[in-house]
Amino acid sequence: MGFETLVAEVGKALVEKQAMIVTAESCTGGMIAEALTSIAGSTAWFDRAYITYSYESKKEMLGVSETTIQKKGAISQECVVEMAVAALQQSHARVSVACSGIAGPGGGTPDKPVGTVWIAWAMQGHDRVETQKFLFSGDRLAVREQTTEAALMGVMKLLQGAAE
Repeated sequence: MGFETLVAEVGKALVEKQAMIVTAESCTGGMIAEALTSIAGSTAWFDRAYITYSYESKKEMLGVSETTIQKKGAISQECVVEMAVAALQQSHARVSVACSGIAGPGGGTPDKPVGTVWIAWAMQGHDRVETQKFLFSGDRLAVREQTTEAALMGVMKLLQGAAE
């Protein structure tokens, strides 16, 4: 993986903002949290992680609504927004990142092929949750690694754009 430089930049930006981060992960299975905690000193800015792989865990741990799951699906903008917002509300963090997608090799559909991933970023004090849909290529590991990198880059972008 090689996220050390990016994680160090994220950690520095979080320290400068006096903020902690929380993750809410599905398709990455904790890979974002693993990357964030892979460097010494992350206790200063990493609060916790939610790994909500199943529909039930998304509903039970993060309060994702049954309506969202039934009408939009777990791989949707609506789902990751609910995940990101709930993770913030249920933690001591000021920043959250949430992801849900299809890492493969199976599980894809014509509407949501393998590699489809939604990521959401939220920050306390900001009116809206940032979201982006991706279509990554490669095998399961490649999709998960690309999701982790995109999630971390989005955190940096959010922090750099945040008012002091």
